[in-house]
Amino acid sequence: MCRQSERIGHRNQNILNRNKMTTQQTNKIDKILLHPILGYLIFFFIIWLMFFCTFTLGSYPMNLMEEGVGAIATYAHSHIPQGFFNDLVVQGIIGGVGGVIVFLPNILILFMFISLMEETGYMDRVAHLMDRVMHAIGLHGKSFIPLIIGFGCNVPAIMATKILKDPRDRLVTMLIVPFMSCSARLPVYIVIAGTFFPENATLVMFCLYVLGVILAMTFALLFRKTFNKANHAPYTNSLCEYTKPHLVAVLKNIGVNAGQFLKKMGGIVLMASILLWGLMYFPQKNTINVEQSYIAKIGKTIEPIMKPIGFDWKLSVSLICGIAAKELIVSNLGVLYSDNPDTSAEVLGAKLKAATYPVDESGIAKPIFTKPVALSFLVFTLIYFPCTGVFAAVAKHSKWKWAIFLVTYTSIVAWILSFATFKISGMFF
Repeated sequence: MCRQSERIGHRNQNILNRNKMTTQQTNKIDKILLHPILGYLIFFFIIWLMFFCTFTLGSYPMNLMEEGVGAIATYAHSHIPQGFFNDLVVQGIIGGVGGVIVFLPNILILFMFISLMEETGYMDRVAHLMDRVMHAIGLHGKSFIPLIIGFGCNVPAIMATKILKDPRDRLVTMLIVPFMSCSARLPVYIVIAGTFFPENATLVMFCLYVLGVILAMTFALLFRKTFNKANHAPYTNSLCEYTKPHLVAVLKNIGVNAGQFLKKMGGIVLMASILLWGLMYFPQKNTINVEQSYIAKIGKTIEPIMKPIGFDWKLSVSLICGIAAKELIVSNLGVLYSDNPDTSAEVLGAKLKAATYPVDESGIAKPIFTKPVALSFLVFTLIYFPCTGVFAAVAKHSKWKWAIFLVTYTSIVAWILSFATFKISGMFF
């Protein structure tokens, strides 16, 4: 048994050695990837390529999934007796969960890129590359690692701040991690950017991610001047050789993230979709006159606060529901704006474009969703209240007061920047 274990160990070590590049090869690549100018350009190109593939290549399997979900919705609509249960299944469950699950291919492509960067050793290079930038804003170079993880999900990014020894570094990093646009926001970007900026959707998405990074750095500087004045040693972790990505490890990572996504679809997204549908269905016991529903009363209560940034009560309700999970924003938009069992992003986009306010005194029904409103909505989605999972993680790893502070300041910043976006973009569109 021991000899067999030794043979297996030697075999695995040989596989790892074959996958590793030589020190000479690694040094040659590092001269390019860690170059003070080329290194940053290559990094931003890789990020842009990640978004391009996520949006463009991901659209093909997404379209297939949309057809599948649409077929299921149509079948259920025609075979379940008309009435309460039919509406619950078609609009509440299939319309809610199905409207989000179709984005699974896009999210998996995003995680594939992140996994490849980790497997090859490039992620560690990025941390070294950004060390000088992190020091300039008062953080240790290692702070960039949780920020990068935040592009996948903010919750493990908050947990990853444990690698920082200085408690002030950990706190500041926690407070800026939510500016990293997680995968849960991706469905919102795809629907809104793809509908209102179809020719520049990739650029719009890229700009949102860049805006998040800029905001993170800006507030890191601000927090540094208040309570984080530590001096940091350079990030000196030795860089290992580059490794050819191991297919099994990459697929396993993608599979884990797919499982987590599907688990969320069957849990919080399903329950929230049913709850939203119920609030929309009652007290009229139909989905035709939504204006008289409970959800409309809630939305119209907060509409005056959101009106200056271009949002009607339906958009406001969608954002409130997004506090539980950002995927719910698209799900709720589908339930509130579309009475069609077809839950595709294309149909939802068409519904958003066609949505209008009630006819005013001049006899004109103004559109709800314009390009300035779309940009304002995207910016607000990027910045405002992180999900309840992030709130709980910050409270657990620091104190409740910092979790409350995080929610408060991000929501205020979101409103201010959305207002500026709405007004400035209105001059051009």
